[in-house]
Amino acid sequence: TYVFFTFLDTSSKYLVLAGVSVLVVAWVRFAVHVVLVGALLRGWRQPVRFRPVNLPAHILRGAFLFGSTIFNVLALKSLQLAETTSIYFFGPMVITALAGPLLGEWAGWRRWLAILAAFAGVLIITRPGVGVFGIGHLFALGSMLSNCFYVIMTRRMSATETSESLILFSALAPALLLLPLLPFSFSLPHDGWHWFVLLMLGVFGGVGHWLLVQAYRLATTTALAPYPYSQMVWMIISGWIVFKQFPDRWT
Repeated sequence: TYVFFTFLDTSSKYLVLAGVSVLVVAWVRFAVHVVLVGALLRGWRQPVRFRPVNLPAHILRGAFLFGSTIFNVLALKSLQLAETTSIYFFGPMVITALAGPLLGEWAGWRRWLAILAAFAGVLIITRPGVGVFGIGHLFALGSMLSNCFYVIMTRRMSATETSESLILFSALAPALLLLPLLPFSFSLPHDGWHWFVLLMLGVFGGVGHWLLVQAYRLATTTALAPYPYSQMVWMIISGWIVFKQFPDRWT
């Protein structure tokens, strides 16, 4: 799951730095996701598998993913990776805290210890500064909180909704929300390579979220809470390869 999310974040940052607009990056990511789900799962043969039990909940869950994606891309554009990462990885602690009252899944001290140890490792690697709190930090905070509620809703809805409906509506709702906004910020790639990377966003996002749904069908929210920190390893590798950001001794 988090390998694909790393591919998604890295590709998004790469495209935005290349001049592609944030809204285009986000919309194509969701639109390709929807097309792939329909094509690979052959939704026209068994449409009942995609039928939602609670449509408003699907729309709300999609809105949280929409917010998480937009805020994350904006944060990556305006902040250093270290600052964005340190804020985003506060999320597992928020998820663990919310899982008790919202889902009845209370975490024991061992899981809390694992989460805190992992977060301490992230702070050692990123070492965020103590500069002025700006709009970029708000974007990162908004992305983190939106993702927390998306994860909580994924866990809650996985008990009553099919995997197909969860995968489809997680992208369909954001794609429809973004559509009327596209004319206000429309900047496309200028060559074939950037078009390829743009289209691959849907593959990375679709596969990553399919794996996420399967994970939350098999395990509790608190049990899975520490695993997002594994993304830090893949982010270091991708930053090294793509952006020439070499890790230091602390990392």
